[in-house]
Amino acid sequence: MKIRVINKSKHGLPAYSTDASAGMDVRANLEKDIVLKPMARILVPTGLFLEIPVGYEAQIRPRSGLAIKNGITILNSPGTIDSDYRGEVCIILINMSEEDFVISNGERICQMVITKHEKAVWINVDNLIETDRGEGGFGHTGKI
Repeated sequence: MKIRVINKSKHGLPAYSTDASAGMDVRANLEKDIVLKPMARILVPTGLFLEIPVGYEAQIRPRSGLAIKNGITILNSPGTIDSDYRGEVCIILINMSEEDFVISNGERICQMVITKHEKAVWINVDNLIETDRGEGGFGHTGKI
């Protein structure tokens, strides 16, 4: 799939780390380092502007290394970039750790996955097809 992009950052385009990677690493585009305090959140610019084809979205997901090593994650994970959005892609990071985290220019801050989606059409009905699960939810099976 080809996606039109304007790159106003100082860095290369999002890239897959391996041939089998589903997500592309996205980098922070900063004039100076940002110190993200514990439990604080911030909108981090990337310098990227995308033209995603209709019927697709870009999902923004945390990087597992930042999450486990530093407690840094995406606040609205996964974030969605719709096909009709033309503004700069910015990433909402939050520091879930007890220590300050420094975000440097060029730091890989998230992953971007391009995925197809469907449009739902609601159909009002009086009842739903029964299943074994029924209305059970939120741990109703007792399994860990």
